[in-house]
Amino acid sequence: MCTGRVDLSFVVRAFLRGADGVIIGGCWPGECHYVTEGNYDALGNLHLGKLLLGQIGLRPERFRLEWIAASEGSRFAEVMSDFARQLKELGPLGEVEGLDDTALKLKLEAVNRLIPYLRLVEREKLRVATRSEKAYKEFYESAAVQRLLDDLIADKLVQSQILLLLGEGPRSSSEISEQLGLTSSAVARHMNSSSGQGLVRYDEERASYALA
Repeated sequence: MCTGRVDLSFVVRAFLRGADGVIIGGCWPGECHYVTEGNYDALGNLHLGKLLLGQIGLRPERFRLEWIAASEGSRFAEVMSDFARQLKELGPLGEVEGLDDTALKLKLEAVNRLIPYLRLVEREKLRVATRSEKAYKEFYESAAVQRLLDDLIADKLVQSQILLLLGEGPRSSSEISEQLGLTSSAVARHMNSSSGQGLVRYDEERASYALA
């Protein structure tokens, strides 16, 4: 299967099912078996995926992409051994990051829910002009992409976590703040925005928020 077919949802699903790391192996740039050069699409997913992992407090190095030709059996073995060593040093998913199973699942589910939206952002805003590893690295590490992440993705990621939390039952502002590690002012801002979109409602009797 072409690496361009490896959607970010596959990666998130692997983490949700308990994987401590995800590695993708693909054809070397310039040696793609398809005219679409799907390995560059995989490279874009790698950089975006690493940014998203960092956004939810996970170590970006848990997600890795390596170029390995079908004839490079020894390289494949070396790469996999190195990745296994790296994951062993990091430890189980969430442990070194200080996230318990509940918080970890909530954050990953929030990312998973955003995948369709992320595809639109990637298609419209994250197009790299030159197909080279250097160009992709410089583009995704640029201040412009970081601003884009802050403007278009960060708030939606928090909102997604809030909606998942409220899906379990009503929560007060202080409970949302404590469970998601948000300041009271940040919770108020997100609840005002979500209320305006008709996603949540405030239950005055319970002094808590619930899904609309």
